[in-house]
Amino acid sequence: MNILDKIIADKKREIILKKSIISTRQLEASGLFERTPLSLYKYLQRKPFGIITEHKRRSPSKAIINQSFTVEEVVKGYENAGAAAISVLTDGKYFGGSLDDLLLARAAVNIPLLRKEFNVDEYQILEAKAYGADLILLIAAVLTREKIRQLSEFAKSLGLEVLLEVHSREELEKSLMPSLDLIGVNNRNLKTFDVSLDTSKELVEAIPDDFIKVSESGISHPDAVKELLPHGFKGFLIGENFMKTENPGEAAKTFIKQIG
Repeated sequence: MNILDKIIADKKREIILKKSIISTRQLEASGLFERTPLSLYKYLQRKPFGIITEHKRRSPSKAIINQSFTVEEVVKGYENAGAAAISVLTDGKYFGGSLDDLLLARAAVNIPLLRKEFNVDEYQILEAKAYGADLILLIAAVLTREKIRQLSEFAKSLGLEVLLEVHSREELEKSLMPSLDLIGVNNRNLKTFDVSLDTSKELVEAIPDDFIKVSESGISHPDAVKELLPHGFKGFLIGENFMKTENPGEAAKTFIKQIG
C-alpha cells in the first residue's frame, strides 16, 4: 500500500467518525453556508496569470515545513502579495491541517480559498461549504469517473468551483466533464516522486479551452511560470516554496513581482 492509498483509507474512516458527531443538517446550518463563493475561474479568465499560494504546515515526506506563523499571518501575507487564491490544507494526520485553518483563513482574507483535501465523499464538500471554501479539489488518481461526476456535480450544486488534479493523460481522459472548472496538472510522478514541467507541457494540449489550466508542483522559480505561460496555463499552484521561507507572504510578493 503506497502513501496515497494509506491516506485515502484513513480518510474514509475519518469521515465515518465525523458523520457520527456532526450531521449534514448541522453543517448546512453554518453561518457561512449561505455565503456566495468567490470565483477563481472568473479571476483567472481576466488576468494574464494567477499564483495560488498555500498554507501547509507539514507533509508526509518532509515533516514540519513551517509552524512559526499563525494562519491569519500567512494568508494575509499572501493576499497582500497579490495571490489569486489560497490553498488551505485541512488534512490533520499527514499534513497537520484542520478545518479550523480554513475557517480562520476565511475570516482573514477576501480572495478565493481552495479546501485542499482528499475528497472522497459528499460530506467533505458540505464541510468545505460550511467552513468558507470557494472551491474544492478532486484527485483523479483516487477517484473513478463516476465518483468524479458525483462529487463535482454536488459541489456545483452548492456554488463551489472544482479543481481536478491529474498526473497523466489516462487520468485526464477518464475525467473530463462539464461539471469541472479548472484542470490542474501535477508535475510530480506519484510513483517516483520525480518532478518535471514536461508533464504540464505534454498534457496541456489535451485539455479543452473550456477549462482553466493550472500547473502544480515543481514551480520553485518565476522562470518556471514564464516557461509555462506560452503553453496556455493561467494558474500556478505553489505549495512548499513559500511556506518553507522565514516569511511566506514576502516570499510570495517577491516571486509574483519577478514574473512581471
